[in-house]
Parts: sequence; C-alpha cells; structure tokens
Amino acid sequence: MATSLGANTYNRQNWEDSDFPILCQTCLGENPYIRMTKEKYGKECKICARPFTVFRWCPGVRMRFKKTEVCQTCSKMKNVCQTCLLDLEYGLPIQVRDTGLSIKDDMPKSDVNKEYYTQNMEREIANSDGTRAVGQLGKAPSSSDMLLKLARTTPYYKRNRPHICSFWVKGECKRGEECPYRHEKPTDPDDPLADQNIKDRYYGINDPVADKLLKRASAMPRLDPPEDRTITTLYVGGLGDTITDSELRNHFYQFGEIRTITVVPRQQCAFIQFATRGAAEAAAEKSFNKLIIHGRRLNVKWGRSQGSRGKEREKDGVTESGMRLEPVPGLPGALPPPPVSEEEGPTNYFNLGPSSAPAVMNMGLPPPPGVSMPAPPGFGPPMFPSMDAMGPPMPPPMPLRLPGQVHYPSQDPQRMGAHASRHGGT
Repeated sequence: MATSLGANTYNRQNWEDSDFPILCQTCLGENPYIRMTKEKYGKECKICARPFTVFRWCPGVRMRFKKTEVCQTCSKMKNVCQTCLLDLEYGLPIQVRDTGLSIKDDMPKSDVNKEYYTQNMEREIANSDGTRAVGQLGKAPSSSDMLLKLARTTPYYKRNRPHICSFWVKGECKRGEECPYRHEKPTDPDDPLADQNIKDRYYGINDPVADKLLKRASAMPRLDPPEDRTITTLYVGGLGDTITDSELRNHFYQFGEIRTITVVPRQQCAFIQFATRGAAEAAAEKSFNKLIIHGRRLNVKWGRSQGSRGKEREKDGVTESGMRLEPVPGLPGALPPPPVSEEEGPTNYFNLGPSSAPAVMNMGLPPPPGVSMPAPPGFGPPMFPSMDAMGPPMPPPMPLRLPGQVHYPSQDPQRMGAHASRHGGT
C-alpha cells in the first residue's frame, strides 16, 4: 500500500489518528502520572502495515521506554494490548485464549485480502457499541475454566525491565551504575522463549509463551472429592483482611443451601459447610482455582474429617490453614534400629562375644506354694540318707535352675574368680 504524504488524500484515508493508546495495566505501569509522547503517523503497523499514531512513555523508575507496536484497529479485532499483544481481559497470549474459548480465527495473510478483511472489520467496529469484541471473538462463550485458572489477577511489572547491556556481557561497559540497561547474564540462546515473533503472537501460531502456558494448564492439579460421603465442608484460604463472610455467602449460595460459614481471621481462612454433598461438590468444581474476590485468588479445598485430620496433617506437613511447612534443617532424623545378627541373641544386653559359653547357674528357685522353705545348712536333716529302712523317705531335691542366658556381668563364668588367681588364690 502507498504510504506517501503527497497530495493524493486517498492513500491517507485509512491512516489512523488516535488520542490515547489501548494498553494493559502492566504496560501502562504502576505510576498514575506518566508523560507520553505522541507522534502522528509515526510508524507502520507491524500487522497491517498502515501508518498509525505512535505513543511512547516510561512505565516507571528503572524501566525501559515502551511504545505502541500495532494500530488500534488490529488491537480491537483481537482485543489485545497495542504493545505486548496480550489479551486485555485475561492477560494471556492470543493462542492460549483461542484454545480456551475453542475459536479459530483465520485471518488472511496476503496484502490484498488483509486490506479487504481490515476494512470489513473497521465497519463492524464502527457499528458496534465498543463494549463487546468483534469477529469470532465476539461470538465465543463468555469464559473458560482453563482461562480463569491461567489468568493473571495482578500486573506483572517485571516485564517492563530494561534489556540486558550487550557491552556488559562483553566486559566493555564503562557506565557502571549509571547504565540504563541491566547488568545480568543473558538467558540461554537455545531457549524457545528467546526467539519470539510479534506476528506469530498476533496470529496465534508457533508462540513459545503460549506453548509453555498450555503445558502448564495440562499439568494443573485437580480437586477430587473425598471418599467419605459425610464431608460437606469446603476450606477457603487466602482471604486477607477485607473479605467477609457475607461476600463468601454471596458467591457460594448459588450452589446450594449453606449450613454454616465459619471465618477464622487469625488464619485468614473460612470453612463453608453445605447441607448436601451434591452442593459441596458443585461448589468445589466451580470454585477450584477460579474463585477471585477483590482481586485475590482464593484457595479452595475439601475439608477433612475430625478423625483423619491429625494424621493427614502430620503426613503431608500441612497446617489446618492449608499452609505447607518446610522441613527444618539440622534436625536429626529417625534413629536406626540396633544391629541384630544371627550369632547374637535378642537379649545380649552387654554385647558379650558370641564365643562365650552360656553360664550354668545352680541358683535355687523359691519353693512352690504349699512347700516350706528348707532349713539353713547344719540345722536341717542329715545330708546322707539314713540306713534305717523303716525311716521316712527323703523328699526329692529342689529343682535347679536350668542353664539360661547371661543377664548380668557377674554371671559370666569367664569373669568369676579371674582376679583371685592373680593374687595367689586357689
């Protein structure tokens, strides 16, 4: 297309002139007072190649200057930011959004077809009220579960950082701290994120950022209902100081009758008990990784039964509020069991050698019930049996203790009397 500023005004009738850009919160910056420069017909749109008004500004301190890259017509057709080309509603790449909404918008790539398609879209944008998207995006469903899980709820200002200083990488930067560029090690050039194309991002093909987000969406955790059918309570964490029980009730009442709502301000969590299990399952399915109140993404989990709450908390290392506790470094682990070999018995308390013979101790046991204690030596009956055949028979000898294992060091026969022989004992 001709882009000269000659007298032929037909070539300039489709040039774009605007008063303010279409930007996302991240690109605009956190400072509400910024100064922009406006250049009328300053650049060609990188999608439709038509001249448009270029805006340039600095989002904040120690951030790089940013400018608009595409015209407002291309931005409105895809509902994206003019600078980063991310969706204005979800903050996601176009490929991720189209995949989540199950739409396929095949825009023409040739110059003639592109110009005809753009003129038709401009006519549709002019006839609309400006509150709804146009084209295939305007006919798509309003939301998607995957997009709600992946959507950003807060601006990501780290994306506005300066570029890496190429002189510092070569060791030749002499500016020091006054250098407006970053003095950091560059990323791996083989990383797919290091090779991004603005046209691929706009058309939603071969976008490495979108591929990374789609892989993350496929690996997202699920919230499976517990096997105990008596559990009808949901745990909601991350409430903060501003969310009240009435706001929770306004969201969860749509799923069924609510029995109680207990808010724990100290732990910044709440427990919502439903009257039926079906209502609790519907609320968990519709709210898991999707519940956002006052810009805060709330953590929704199933409650635990009273019996298994302590065991699961000790096993998983998770507190009642849902916070995962990191292991404390430096603490000793579980003590190892004592070594048990085949040669050592289970009662070898003093680690005696396996070669020591078991001691034979003839220690008298106490008499059984009904039998009197024997008299001391010298006071009882004679040791030898009487020759009188008419005398009473001798009682049977007391049973001796069977050989057993050593329980005390003094019972070891290898040690008994060992010191006496050294001093001349017999």
